[in-house]
Amino acid sequence: MAIVPEVAEKKDLSGGRLKIAAPYVIEQDWSAYTPEQHAVWQELVGRRMPQLRDHACAEYLDGFEQIGLRPDLLPDLAAVSRRLAPRTGWSSTPVSGFLPADAFFEMLAARMFPTTTWLRARESMDYTPEPDIFHDVFGHVPMHAHPVFADFLEHYGKVCASVIDRPEALERLGRLFWFTVEFGLIRQAGEIKVYGSGLISSHGECTRVLAGGCEIKDFNLEAVMNQEMQTSEMQPVLYAVESFEEIYEAAKAAESMIS
Repeated sequence: MAIVPEVAEKKDLSGGRLKIAAPYVIEQDWSAYTPEQHAVWQELVGRRMPQLRDHACAEYLDGFEQIGLRPDLLPDLAAVSRRLAPRTGWSSTPVSGFLPADAFFEMLAARMFPTTTWLRARESMDYTPEPDIFHDVFGHVPMHAHPVFADFLEHYGKVCASVIDRPEALERLGRLFWFTVEFGLIRQAGEIKVYGSGLISSHGECTRVLAGGCEIKDFNLEAVMNQEMQTSEMQPVLYAVESFEEIYEAAKAAESMIS
């Protein structure tokens, strides 16, 4: 009788917190990053911080310090999560790459931000079509240290997970994410400040917006959920909130609008 070899079961690196997304969770091999990759990270951060010190929202700048990001070294996601968890319960969780929608929303609902571990090459420093660790960590994660934003993002994930089989509802909710988490603006001290990761991590897009290159409207949930997204072009219209409580309440209102 032939003996069938046992197939080793893949270790659940999510600690049992995930079902759909569990196979996508990986370990970050921080020691494998090369000196060139650390140098690229340092140059990327060095390009962005002078502008962001003046034009990023206070919560982003505070979060950057709270989670211990360094301008000279790629982030160790485990170390970032150790600093983030006591503040808001979030983690920066390494994943193998692009996640299907149901896995992505499951992770948000569990306060686990899916974070890619690869870094763009030097010849692609100005633009990469897929999110890398610079976009994910530098662009997104500092905001997860802010309690209200953290609550908003978890609630958003739960709402989206509840309508995963309704494409039209997901599309409208995707616009809320796009015009807040990715390309959000906020008014602070009488000025427009940036907090969306697509603006935080992109010098060209952020500079254009701050120079008046797009229309900035007051945040309105209904308008946002009906606004067409420009995923491959500069944004013609963006929305500014007055506070992060506004987008948390918007996520709750959006749940009622699509139910």
